Amino acid sequence: MADAKILVVDDDKKIVELVTLYLKKDGYHVLTAYDGQQAIELARRKQPDLVVLDLMLPQVDGMDVCRILRAESPLPIIMLTGRSTDDDKLAGLDLGADDYVTKPFNPRELLARIRAVLRRTSGKDESGPSEVRFGDMVMDFVRHEVRANEQVVNLTPTEFRLLETLVKEPGRAFSRLDLLEQAFGYDYEGLERTIDVHIMNLRKKIEPEPGHPRYVVTVPGLGYRFEGADAA
Repeated sequence: MADAKILVVDDDKKIVELVTLYLKKDGYHVLTAYDGQQAIELARRKQPDLVVLDLMLPQVDGMDVCRILRAESPLPIIMLTGRSTDDDKLAGLDLGADDYVTKPFNPRELLARIRAVLRRTSGKDESGPSEVRFGDMVMDFVRHEVRANEQVVNLTPTEFRLLETLVKEPGRAFSRLDLLEQAFGYDYEGLERTIDVHIMNLRKKIEPEPGHPRYVVTVPGLGYRFEGADAA
């Protein structure tokens, strides 16, 4: 998606200019915002394909921007943060961000992360069934969506990719590292704990009882597996 539309949000104009320069060189269309309120309004009006979002913003902070945008759509979000602790990073992922990059950052790394998230968002796998049913849920690989009783379930791109990975091999036990590689790419240097956060959020959306999961089951000491799919 080299012609994708990217919204870059940061109150530091030098960072915005630097990121914009790299994105435009790579063929992306770039929108810019310097505070949280402007970011929300631009995202609603221009409907970008991805948002690069700083956490420390005036007007509305980045966490609240992420929460608001995530409630409205599955728009991919990559957070920029000067907070480097694991808890800070996991808090952003818990709100539905798809990835995070810690400041100071290498613009080439950010560009690679953007490409990876867009690939996951737009990627289509032509092999295998067109959809899988489990309970009252339907995972549609053609439309790239999950529906419950004909209503679309608002999964983030990362949540969709994780569920897709598990669903396509029901009964297989995936380690957290396996799922990191599938969801973020083989070059992703992330925390395995991020998988637990995404799985927790996914369960809230697809499980009848998230505290007692029926579909995405924990494999003690390893990771997760999927149970109960019917291919169509």
